[in-house]
Amino acid sequence: MAEPVFHEYQTREALAEALAAGVAAVLAGAIATRGSATLAVSGGSTPKLFFKHLGRAEIEWKNVEITLVDERWVPETSDRSNHALVRRHLLNGVASAANLLPFYTGHETPEEALDDLKHRYCRVARPFDAVILGMGTDGHTASFFPGADNLDAVLHPDGHDEVAAVRAPGAGEPRITLTLPMLVDARLLALHIEGEEKRAIYGEAIEGDDVEAMPVRAVLKARRTEPLNVFWAP
Repeated sequence: MAEPVFHEYQTREALAEALAAGVAAVLAGAIATRGSATLAVSGGSTPKLFFKHLGRAEIEWKNVEITLVDERWVPETSDRSNHALVRRHLLNGVASAANLLPFYTGHETPEEALDDLKHRYCRVARPFDAVILGMGTDGHTASFFPGADNLDAVLHPDGHDEVAAVRAPGAGEPRITLTLPMLVDARLLALHIEGEEKRAIYGEAIEGDDVEAMPVRAVLKARRTEPLNVFWAP
C-alpha cells in the first residue's frame, strides 16, 4: 500500500490553485487519451475556492462528466443541495459545458431511488480520472459516517454496488453516496482539508485502525498503486 503524500500550502488560495491545476491536468490528459474524462467532487464550504479556480481551466469541458461523491436527499432548490453548490461555484464560465450527473431523483427516499441510481452509475466510466474528497471533524468522508446504518457495506473493498443509501446520526438528512470501491480506484485521489483542527484529526486517523470510529481511515489505508494525495492549508 502506497503511503499518503501530504501537500502543505501556506494559504487556502495557494492550495486551491495547486489542486485545480493538478485536477485540470489529469482531466486534460484523459480527454487527450480517451476523448472524455470523469470527475467526482465533494460538497460543503471547503471546496468553493477550488471550484472557482478549476472552473477557469481551459480544457474541453464538453467532454467532462462530473458527479458528486455524495448528496443529501434534498432537491436542487434546497440550500443544502451539493448539486446546486457545484453548479453555482464550478459550472460557470467555460466549465458550464461539462455534464453534471445528479443524484437526487425526486423519489421520496434515497432507498426508493437505488435501482435507478445503480443503473445510472454502472454506466459511468471507471476508474474516475479524479476524485476529490473532504473530511468532517467526526472523521467521516463522502457519506461514510460513524454509526451509519450500513457502514460495513459501503466500506467493503470488494463490494459491487456503485451507490448506497445512508442514514446516520451525524448526517442530518438521509444521504446517497458512492461506495468505497468507486472512489479509491481513481487515477487521482485527493483529500482536501483545511485548518489546524482537521490536520489534527487527519493525524489521528492515519495513526489508528478503527474504521468504524473514523471511516476516513478506509480511504487512507485503501490498497492503491498510486498514493492518496492530501492537500492541506491552515
